[in-house]
Amino acid sequence: MRKDRTIRELYRDDPERADALVFGRRGLLKGASLAAMGAAVGGAIPFAGNMPSGLLPAALAQGAAVPGPKLLKMDGKAELAVLGDRPLVAETPEHLLDDDVTPTEKFFIRNNGQIPEPTANPDAWELTIDGEVNTPLKLTLGDLRKRFQAVTYRLQLECGGNGRSFFSPQASGNQWTNGGVGNAEWTGVRLKDVLQAAGLKPSAVYTGHYATDPHLSGDASRIALSRGVPIAKAMEEHTLLAFAMNGKPLLPIHGFPLRVVAPGYPGSASSKWVTRIQVRDREHDGPGMTGTSYRVPTVPMVPGSKPDPKTFAVLQSMPVRSIITNVRNGTELADGTRKVALRGHAWAGEETVKAVDVTLDFGQTWQSCQLDAPPNKYCWQNWRTELALPSAGYFEFWVRATDSKGRMQPVLAANWNPQGYGGNAMHRVAVLVKA
Repeated sequence: MRKDRTIRELYRDDPERADALVFGRRGLLKGASLAAMGAAVGGAIPFAGNMPSGLLPAALAQGAAVPGPKLLKMDGKAELAVLGDRPLVAETPEHLLDDDVTPTEKFFIRNNGQIPEPTANPDAWELTIDGEVNTPLKLTLGDLRKRFQAVTYRLQLECGGNGRSFFSPQASGNQWTNGGVGNAEWTGVRLKDVLQAAGLKPSAVYTGHYATDPHLSGDASRIALSRGVPIAKAMEEHTLLAFAMNGKPLLPIHGFPLRVVAPGYPGSASSKWVTRIQVRDREHDGPGMTGTSYRVPTVPMVPGSKPDPKTFAVLQSMPVRSIITNVRNGTELADGTRKVALRGHAWAGEETVKAVDVTLDFGQTWQSCQLDAPPNKYCWQNWRTELALPSAGYFEFWVRATDSKGRMQPVLAANWNPQGYGGNAMHRVAVLVKA
């Protein structure tokens, strides 16, 4: 005899059918469906009339129906959520991103190849600058320190696939939520100063970055990844050749002894363990720069359809995004709680964030947040507010950011693409106020 499934089990096994059964043709929660949803999320739903069908409740999306992630066990690193073992990929849960400056131990990990053995003599590490330059250079890290001014900036880096898990149908790749981001203090020399020392030719258009991380296959002739940036980005003052993170030498996992930091662009452009920067007279075409790899469609795609690489362009500026960092999804608040302080961060690739808003009634009304200016470009911006709760029950706190060009985060991940880049859906946090 078939056992009837609970609403939680239905949402776990077949969310589309669950949604149809619960909300019905009119898309409203009523009667038995409302009672069943309340039981599933753990309490009464004060704004049930606004609850949208077609959107998996946050309490069920990350509740007991979903197995917890594998946790990273590595000296010098927090217990990040492991998304892949080969190559190693791990994201930082939003509640661990509450710091203004992300501690190194909490910074996300994204590799494309194997992790190279650390050099015993970092000052002897060599970097070659060649290609469309008047004077090719071969500089040691010691030379870089002596010849060029060191600068320190707070800069956020974000994986191009951050938010990939929010796409439907599922896109290929590591299923990031919001944790493929970090905002560290980076110390190094400006890449533009080094390129100016080499003398850019008028034909210079793009950079191509090469590093020492071995290919996963073990084939020494194959390159794990070689990305680059337009010359204008390479010459931007915040694009660095970095040798320190949060005041200390880079960890091996983060690119020791030398890496590129190209904030605002996908993190893959910030090549770790860099040994060569080739200046190109065309858009770079190394591994990770062609087809649909780190590229997005220039015309909208039907979700799940076959891509035409000829209609794709390189992903450059990352989209606007915001997160709540002081309240975790699934938090239970004490009986009588009627005010909740919220805070978090927002960022917008090459742009700045001009507004952050939150809602607790499924988007029917929005409340503006206090938003701080960044101390320097490409540093994420802190926001804060306080929400008044009308009663006990189940609530979802949603946050959305709007960038300086007026582009706002969507409720659901938009602009579907097969590799799942740019999935900047609003961050949603479910809380239960006990009755």
